[in-house]
Amino acid sequence: MPVAAAAAIPIPNSPIFSPSAMVSPLLCKPSTSSPLTLNLHHGSSSPSSTPSNSSSSPACLLSPLTLPLHSPLNDGLLRFSSSTSPTLLNRKRPARINIPTPSLSFPTAVVDGSFNEVEFQGDGYFVYCKRGKRAAMEDRYSALVNLLGDSKQQSFRCPFQPALLAESLCCSLPCSGSLSADVARPSLAVCLNVIAFFGVFDGHGGGKAAEFVANNLDRNIMKEVMSRCEEEIIEAVKDGYLSTDAKFLKEDLSGGTCSVTAMIRNGNLVVSNAGDCRAVLSRGGVAEVLTDDHRPSRKDERDRIENQGGYVDCCNGIWRIQGSLAVSRAFADRHLKQWVVAEPETTLLRITPECEFLILASDGLWDKVSIQEAVDVVRPSSIGVDKSESISACKRLVDLSVTRGSIDDISVMVILLAHFLP
Repeated sequence: MPVAAAAAIPIPNSPIFSPSAMVSPLLCKPSTSSPLTLNLHHGSSSPSSTPSNSSSSPACLLSPLTLPLHSPLNDGLLRFSSSTSPTLLNRKRPARINIPTPSLSFPTAVVDGSFNEVEFQGDGYFVYCKRGKRAAMEDRYSALVNLLGDSKQQSFRCPFQPALLAESLCCSLPCSGSLSADVARPSLAVCLNVIAFFGVFDGHGGGKAAEFVANNLDRNIMKEVMSRCEEEIIEAVKDGYLSTDAKFLKEDLSGGTCSVTAMIRNGNLVVSNAGDCRAVLSRGGVAEVLTDDHRPSRKDERDRIENQGGYVDCCNGIWRIQGSLAVSRAFADRHLKQWVVAEPETTLLRITPECEFLILASDGLWDKVSIQEAVDVVRPSSIGVDKSESISACKRLVDLSVTRGSIDDISVMVILLAHFLP
């Protein structure tokens, strides 16, 4: 391969070099101080021989791919040479620049140091929650029990915040025809014959919505129930859901949450849901689902959304609203509020001796475990035993879902209905 002639390369616009039409004889002069170069020419496996002193020597001809590895002399030209300078190799290395490394730790809202799992054994109910692959737990639960009892009455909500874990409820306040913000819940429950209230809330886009609903939904439902007759209990629960949703939307918070709630009142079980949390009843060992998941795949839900100007599509087997949310009813979700409503569907039934227990759980369980499987796991530990081991059953259900591939947050609550019968 012919060797190309070396050329001086002027840089007209450089503030350091000025163009020159003359070729310096130093270009071809051998020197021990010539620049170190990297020869990328593949035609030779050995370095070039030392060029002669003549400016017309062929040794001045170098490959155009020969690259200088240091700044050239200040005569306006870039030079190329194949010889190595020992003096350049001995030059002092510049001092290292120390760039501070930012901390990779992030602030966390964890108060007790762990969001990984929560378990609690209450008066007639049991809860177990486990975080999935999300950065933080987004599920919450609430439980108000013994509302018509004595000073042992307790309210448990948002178990991930110990300051809100428990509060004393006093039933010594008199009942009144109107509810003020200062009236304690038990006095209101006495008026309404409400014995207990339970809820599981599956948040998405963060845990703020689930936390807000867990802290306020029971209060808002009781306000509505107080002003209605017995026949309007379903409408009262619906208005309690909608008022909670409206109050959250006034807050400067994001995200959303599905929910399933159960209220025991006058010997009746009132179960409501918005989203894909589910309630399953064990009636003599036979599983009976009391809720219907609100998903865009349901024809009635899809028709409702499309009639309101939205669209529903299916991607990778999952139906979504506006290509985003996979549930059609939920609290909050302000950017989809035109189509994602918080209006619940409610089931009312009489509690009989055949009604053994109720399972409330997020979709992290139901996506992997069937309703009859869930009942079969819980029943041996909860029915016909001297001491209930329902908390262990809750853990087994969660573990079963995880072993089958669930990566979602999972919350399971088991309520022993016989405990709340007169």
